[in-house]
Amino acid sequence: MIKAHQVILREYGGPEKMEFVEVELASLATDEVLVRQTAIGFNFIDTYQRNGLYQPPLPTGLGYEGVGIVEAIGSAVRDFTVGMRVAYMNAGLGSYADYRNIQADKLVKLPDTVTDEQVAAFFFKGMTAQYLLKKTYKVQAGDIVVVHAAAGGVGQLLCQWSKALGAFVIGTVGSAEKVIAAKDAGADVVINYSEDTWVEQVVQATNSKKANVVYDSVGKDTFLGSLDCVKPFGMMVLFGAASGPAPMIAPEILNKKGCLYLTRPSVFPHNADTETFRKNALEVFAAIAKGDIKASIGQRFALKDIVAVHRLAEERKTKGATVILP
Repeated sequence: MIKAHQVILREYGGPEKMEFVEVELASLATDEVLVRQTAIGFNFIDTYQRNGLYQPPLPTGLGYEGVGIVEAIGSAVRDFTVGMRVAYMNAGLGSYADYRNIQADKLVKLPDTVTDEQVAAFFFKGMTAQYLLKKTYKVQAGDIVVVHAAAGGVGQLLCQWSKALGAFVIGTVGSAEKVIAAKDAGADVVINYSEDTWVEQVVQATNSKKANVVYDSVGKDTFLGSLDCVKPFGMMVLFGAASGPAPMIAPEILNKKGCLYLTRPSVFPHNADTETFRKNALEVFAAIAKGDIKASIGQRFALKDIVAVHRLAEERKTKGATVILP
């Protein structure tokens, strides 16, 4: 039996509810791969699982993505061999661990062009940016794009990739300290959404044209204002709730604001089968190789310090991506 260290959640609540424990892994199934994890990604959605905004059955592990080395394979596994570098972001909760059994069809091989920490920093975020920019709304050259939380992990990738696609990018941040990070990510204009006039500032930055698309992961604090930043027939994309759930609205509001389109997508339906997942992953890796997106690792933490990771994230004291090291 392999002994592993994992983070377990037995009840919803604050960061202190997470427990760092030692467990024995189950025997490897025929279609599974034993992965020794070398780097783990943190995503703000992890806090939703922990605090009960989303409610996975308890007890549960936490974390969606990880990178590591294949240590053993089940008898039916053909795509992987011992020693291969692999990554995943949709294998169920439980990436906060040093060893993990994972179904082979949830893994993708890593090319030599990316490092373990690079992938841990942005794989889930890169896959999120990929579906938002290439599927939810297909950003084209000349588009005006608004990216909320532009200094965050996904926000920075959205800014970078949108610029590479030829868009004019307006980034918003929640504090003055994050302006530089958003500018470094490629935002043409950066606006502080904690200011009362942020909507007017966004509209002014577009020369009153407003945006083709707004990507909003902030939620409660920005959602209603975001609707006033979208041009007629434009798209409002709500994909997170960092400040809390967005308020409910009557559908008629979309008509009054200019026949807007509103969607609340997520990354998992866009990667529901193995072929699609691996194809999308290759597109992300290619964007990295071209330099269209660059991982900005703002902080690294040991897995045993996971409570501090969640606290700092919820206090909005992190910049860029956070990498957790087993």
